[in-house]
Amino acid sequence: MADLGRPAEHYEPHVDTLHGRGGNRLRWPDLPDDLRAELESRLGGPVVAAANRAGGFSPGLASVLRLSDGRQVFAKAVCTARNPESPGMHRREAAIAARLPASAPVPRLLWSHDDGDWVVLVFEALAGEPPALPWVPAERDRVLAALADLGAAMTPVPPELDVPPIAFLDEEFSGWRHLLAHPDPRLAEVDRWAAERLADLATWETRWEPAARGDTLLHGDVRADNIILTDDRVYFVDWPAAMVGAAWVDLVFMLPSMAIQGAGEPEELLAGHPLARAADPEAVTAVIVGLAGYFVSRSLLPPPPGIPTVRAFQRAQGLACLRWLRRRGL
Repeated sequence: MADLGRPAEHYEPHVDTLHGRGGNRLRWPDLPDDLRAELESRLGGPVVAAANRAGGFSPGLASVLRLSDGRQVFAKAVCTARNPESPGMHRREAAIAARLPASAPVPRLLWSHDDGDWVVLVFEALAGEPPALPWVPAERDRVLAALADLGAAMTPVPPELDVPPIAFLDEEFSGWRHLLAHPDPRLAEVDRWAAERLADLATWETRWEPAARGDTLLHGDVRADNIILTDDRVYFVDWPAAMVGAAWVDLVFMLPSMAIQGAGEPEELLAGHPLARAADPEAVTAVIVGLAGYFVSRSLLPPPPGIPTVRAFQRAQGLACLRWLRRRGL
């Protein structure tokens, strides 16, 4: 296990952190019999095989289902017993995915099911896989280029979509201010530099929301496990966190996870990216500070029900953000 008192530059995440594994996925046979019967009725045939997707942190089903006639679909399903927040996230994703432009690099939502407890989303199955981890340069560069294309395609926000402005994250992006008001001795164990600079970080954090405003539809949670590479396209999946903000925010949000998964230093990846060329450097710094506070403060909380490894992943990303801030001279 990594010594969490060491500087962030030497933090080495464990294998679940590297690969973003929630470790608690449902499988097709785990769904209630009556629900499986209902889904097979809507699918128009029995499910004869189910291939689980291992990445991500949802405690629900995430599987490619093969039907008896050879058709394939991708299905997600979760209930409140697995995690009380997850069904709401699936409902938000269903509402957003149904209204994304047909030209967007996202899988098409075929239909959804909601009985008040179980929420199921059924998408077209994509003939591809997530990026290899640790990142390989060719796939890294392909995804970064596609992220620029996504930002251009989603600016301005498609009028048929009703998603919140990025300001809705302000409560979550108040981690440094919360730690300043409610000191936690564990912060120094996570990162001594952050503990010593806590007041400065809390001040910078107040600037993140105006810095992040914009008119682009953002994914809000781009990571390797939310990307599918096919032979000719990069698809961005899982859209419950969609919001409106500056086009470069998705890039900044993604770079800490890329850093801990072997893609390279965030500052170098940011500097050469089209989305960052017009971004004000202080605005970017303010957003990184807010993101760092979110990850570090959340990492100090108990794990949410059914998602045992997410706190380690958040801590690793928080440490990557802090290293990034030091590189930027904060």
